[in-house]
Amino acid sequence: MEQSEEIPNQPPFNEEAWLKLIFLLSDTQDWLNEMVSGAVMQVPMNNKKRLFRKTYYITISSLAHILERHYYKIPRHPDCGKFTIPIPEILSHLRDISTELGTPIPGSLDLQRTVNVNKTVGFDRNGLPTTNISVLTDSGGRITTAFPGIFAPRPIIIKQS
Repeated sequence: MEQSEEIPNQPPFNEEAWLKLIFLLSDTQDWLNEMVSGAVMQVPMNNKKRLFRKTYYITISSLAHILERHYYKIPRHPDCGKFTIPIPEILSHLRDISTELGTPIPGSLDLQRTVNVNKTVGFDRNGLPTTNISVLTDSGGRITTAFPGIFAPRPIIIKQS
């Protein structure tokens, strides 16, 4: 029978404690997912489940990011576009934008969707009223951010030697 080789400078692996930790984390994640679902289901809007498809979905972390950075009632990030519509309306627009095809962002695997919703939704990063909403998703479909205004990709800077 082969002996396992000990890895130098590593603390001993406590499998029993590690397994307890994994099950605790799993239970905690399940509990958090249930809380997230319960929180989202409280928002007064139709077809909420369309925000949680496998090809286009929002996480609670992404929603928190969008609201922290782009909701007018949270006075952070003054250089960003701000939604001035109610949160259920923001979520409704994010849900409806899922039907739009994403456009690749140059130099990235991410996609962007920009839609004119024909109603002022806030102001863009220049402080001008806008009817456009831009949504960025990663290649797996997770909404990473959304903001009022038209998405303008940052120029790709190529360093020359």
